[in-house]
Order: sequence, then C-alpha cells, then structure tokens
Amino acid sequence: MGNIRLIARLDVKGAYLIKSINLEGLRKIGDPGEYAKKYYADGADEIIYMDPVASLYGRNSLLDIVEKATRDVFIPITVGGGVRTLSDVEKILKSGADKVAVNTAAIKRPELIREIATRFGSQCMVLSIEAKQSGPDLWEAYYDNGRERSGREVIEWARQGVALGAGEILLTSVDREGSARGFDSDLVKKVGEAVSIPIIASGGMGHTDHLIHVVKEGKADAVAMAHVLHYNKLTFKDIREKARQEGLPIRSTRNEWMN
Repeated sequence: MGNIRLIARLDVKGAYLIKSINLEGLRKIGDPGEYAKKYYADGADEIIYMDPVASLYGRNSLLDIVEKATRDVFIPITVGGGVRTLSDVEKILKSGADKVAVNTAAIKRPELIREIATRFGSQCMVLSIEAKQSGPDLWEAYYDNGRERSGREVIEWARQGVALGAGEILLTSVDREGSARGFDSDLVKKVGEAVSIPIIASGGMGHTDHLIHVVKEGKADAVAMAHVLHYNKLTFKDIREKARQEGLPIRSTRNEWMN
C-alpha cells in the first residue's frame, strides 16, 4: 500500500463553495479560493474542484477559480463537471489543473475516456462514478449530479472505464454523500477488487474513524472529504495524527518537514 492521500473536495456553483446532502439541497458556504488556500496550508495532499451542476447547464465555471487557486496552492488539482470534449480538457489543464474528472459525458459516450487518456495521459483521466445502491452488493451509476439513472452497473462500468484508459476512479456514494454517516466501504472494496487503478472514496466522512474504516476495510487509496472540513469538525492535522496512530501510511506535509 502506498501513501493514503487526503483530499479536500470543493463543490462549486458560480462563485460559491457549496455543500449538499445526497447531492441535493445545495447550501452556500463561502469563497472556494479561500478554502482551497486554507486546506493547502493545513496539509491537504490534493484538491478536487467539482462543478456539480455544470453538466445540466452545459458549462464549467471553474476555470477562473482554478487559475486563481494555482497562484497559492501547489498540490495536484482535479477539476470535474461539464467536461465533454478534448477542448474542455485542454482549457482546464491550461488553467492550472492536473487532472479532469468525467462522469456524464463518459456515460453518454465512453470513447471520450480513451480520447482523453490518449491525448493527455491516463494519469490525467479520472472517471467520476456516482453510485446508488440498487440491491445487495449492487450499485447503479448515476449522472447529472446523481439525478439520472444510467442503467450501468457500477463494477462493470468501472472495469470498462479502466479498459478505456481511466487512471483513477473518484467513487462517490450518493446514498452517503453529505450524511457524515461513514463511507460505503463495501462499494469501495468491491470496485477496488475489480480494477487495478487507485480508488478515491467520496461521500460520508463524519469523523476520523470513517477514514480508517474505508482504508482498512474498503482498501481505498485516497479519501475525499468536504463536510468535516467545511464545517470545521476536523482539520487535516487531526486526521493525519489519527491515521498515523492507526498505522496508515500518510505522507509528511511541508509544515512537518520544516519543523
């Protein structure tokens, strides 16, 4: 097992950082740029910016936000929401992002995964999967921010995405998102066992024990969190200390090297 990455997930609508529950009921939190700087200073390994309504409105509003963030934030940034074409990817990468996360457009035209991986490299192509449980050990992939059913079974879709060139999977449990009830570790484990690329667990972090469980039981390679950070329930320092106490491999931060 390599180092477990601790990722801040920032969902953005217009100029505002927002938070939802089950991908619904969006609530404004504040300035996404300020939060990104704070999380970088606090020791985040990466940042994910998502524009959850971009695919509904046919645009991604994050370019300016990412461009400003990269003046102060020097960790990998992933951008998702409304990514439909190679031109979209190019613009996002030129704004300073390192990776793109694609959901809706990939479900509608899976070949886009291969095109992005071929042009920009698999390490740039993150397949975003929004999963809802449909039965025992069964999950369906949704799109348009968890609104629309794809008819695709999540594990098979993950396998197809990897075959087409995805380098990483951002796996969000719609059932757990914003609930602070813990990750769907069964979902994360099942997808991780089916593919050979890193899995980022997203949706459900409420306290550090949830992170420990999804890494130890779900075998997650990375954990994306929002609720616990945005509402000041935990800091990255808290999370790192607890993870290390539990024996998880966590990288040292810039601040730790300097002390």
